[in-house]
Amino acid sequence: MTQHASLSSGRWNTFPLSFQLANVGSDVGRALKAKEGQNESRLSAALDRMLELMDLTIADPKNRARLSELCRLREVLCDYFFGENTTQSTAKQIDQYFLAFGRSIT
Repeated sequence: MTQHASLSSGRWNTFPLSFQLANVGSDVGRALKAKEGQNESRLSAALDRMLELMDLTIADPKNRARLSELCRLREVLCDYFFGENTTQSTAKQIDQYFLAFGRSIT
């Protein structure tokens, strides 16, 4: 199911990568908070939005030069939220990664 219909129609590609990742980070932050509070419905919704925006970012042709980094980021996020966290990521590390993008667009 598409959470961001207007963005998936091509509008997402008009935004710079920093803006895209700041928005992914917003949903990552929501997911981290929901996971901490054990709120499964909010966690599920945030993860759906996060993955959709991450996939739109990966599919954006202007981000082709960063494709391996973006795919690795998606892999780390999936490992943390859905897997066994083999990368041993922490909520703080993930949050800090995305905070830098949030700061860059304000």
